[in-house]
Amino acid sequence: MIRELQVQGVFAENTYFYIDPVSNAGFLIDPGAQAGVIYNVIVRQGWHIEKILLTHGHFDHFGAAEHLRERLVAPIYIYPDDSHYLTDPYLNLSANSGTPITVPHYEELHDGEIIRLKANSGFYLRVIHTPGHTPGSVTYYTPEEHAAFVGDLLYEHGPGLTHFPGGDRRTLEETIVNKILTLPPDTILLSGHSSPITVAEQKRLLIG
Repeated sequence: MIRELQVQGVFAENTYFYIDPVSNAGFLIDPGAQAGVIYNVIVRQGWHIEKILLTHGHFDHFGAAEHLRERLVAPIYIYPDDSHYLTDPYLNLSANSGTPITVPHYEELHDGEIIRLKANSGFYLRVIHTPGHTPGSVTYYTPEEHAAFVGDLLYEHGPGLTHFPGGDRRTLEETIVNKILTLPPDTILLSGHSSPITVAEQKRLLIG
């Protein structure tokens, strides 16, 4: 099951839980802020978070990650091309917010990798490298739920932003066409800052 929690830091951001209803274990995706709020939801629901997954290296998607890593004893994962964002507050944009944030402890994942739960190996997410917003942006895809966690790659109104360090408009557009719009039409795209939209709806919006 997928649960969304909007957290408020410098920006409002959608944090997601992808939880196996059989084992009550799962993944925490993009914990952007309000670590205490996120932790209380996890405890109240009785969930066991095995991994903290980041779609990219901007601080509004990982602001609560390090604190939660310690409390949940769950590793943080990011794509190699964005790992240096976690230790550079100028690249991850937190320096501009007045409160520099870094994440010193993380592990790397790779394109095409299948991330499985220890509690239930049949419960998984597939990593899709989807650069453009940042060089190491990824999408986490679950065919079981017909859903993809896309971070800031795109929103319900169109493509994501590319004017931050490492962003590239042409790469973003190619990624959307070749890696997102080729997913099954009923796939729900879950972004960091907007409402869900299906691949079919996004395709009509972008291509007509």
